[in-house]
Amino acid sequence: MSVKRLFLLTLGLFLAFSTLSNAQERWPMTLTDGIGRQVAIEAKPKAILLGSGFNLVALSLIHPDPVSLLAGWSGDMKGDNPEIYNDFVAKFPALADVPIIGNGTGDGLSFETILSLKADLAIMANWQADTELGKRAIDYLETTGVPVFVVDFNSDPLKNTPGNMRLLGRILEREEQANAFADFYEEHLKRITDRVVANPELGPTVLMDAFPNPDRCCYAYGTGGLGEFIAITGSRNIANKNLPRQGGIVSSEYLLAANPEVYIATASPGGTYSVFSVGPGVTADEARKTLGEAVKSPVLANLKGIQTGRVHGLWNFFNAVPLNILAAEAFAHWLRPELFADVDPDKSMKEINARFAAVPFNGSYWISLK
Repeated sequence: MSVKRLFLLTLGLFLAFSTLSNAQERWPMTLTDGIGRQVAIEAKPKAILLGSGFNLVALSLIHPDPVSLLAGWSGDMKGDNPEIYNDFVAKFPALADVPIIGNGTGDGLSFETILSLKADLAIMANWQADTELGKRAIDYLETTGVPVFVVDFNSDPLKNTPGNMRLLGRILEREEQANAFADFYEEHLKRITDRVVANPELGPTVLMDAFPNPDRCCYAYGTGGLGEFIAITGSRNIANKNLPRQGGIVSSEYLLAANPEVYIATASPGGTYSVFSVGPGVTADEARKTLGEAVKSPVLANLKGIQTGRVHGLWNFFNAVPLNILAAEAFAHWLRPELFADVDPDKSMKEINARFAAVPFNGSYWISLK
């Protein structure tokens, strides 16, 4: 054997043993999840249950074939946003055959199906873990030997999203990609927060109306979830003192008295819950037309924001996925245009699609009436 071949063989054996040693040092691991629970994971997961189908979006930003990791998932993304589901199936046809374990709320969770899948990890959303049904599901899964890791992309998204993505990267041995996404998130967020600190004057008053319909009024976002993106721009949420953190119903009298200077609607594709249609698979023309229909109700039509044309809308499910940094950029551009003329969520979406997304995100995720 030549000296060169002997060297290459020795180097190959060294690298193989080094990789094995690193893997052995990594596992088992114990991590603190998105709601502060200590979760022990014995080995690299290869059969994951998703308590919410929307968490496939998070996996797809850090793994080139996220569907290959799934043992089962809930049907909420497929049911609520079939357009984004269809894009995933087009790229990964195997997704159509992944067993459904529930509807994403914890209600109707099939324990029999879960037992048959032999999963080695379950990932749940924080809003599921807050419910009685979700707590029961966590107890059941852990009793059967399946660790449950809870991620939080909506209760305190600006603080939690980058860290949660880094944790998923550690669990899936995809640290480089996860850290790159988290860095991207933090850099884009810092551009907004730094500029607001340097320009502390107050922004406009804002109503963020979830799933608007002309026959009822109105569910306003509070200071939590997507409501945080109003505050980081230095603007003022009209529901910041009168509703629970997550938001709630406000009366027409309250709205007329508050008279917000900007109106922002949230919805999903197809007008399932609202006359407004926005998000995956929706064209800009459809989103703009349906947003115009949504603000024709007599109550909304009299608000200052509607009358001056400061009317905008975005995909409601930004409150469930780490793409929420795009919502932050849209808010900054809409609410403080004099500060954020150079902030462009369309450009950021293109970068996410090019650098991170296993399945590109297509459609109109945000829109302005003008």
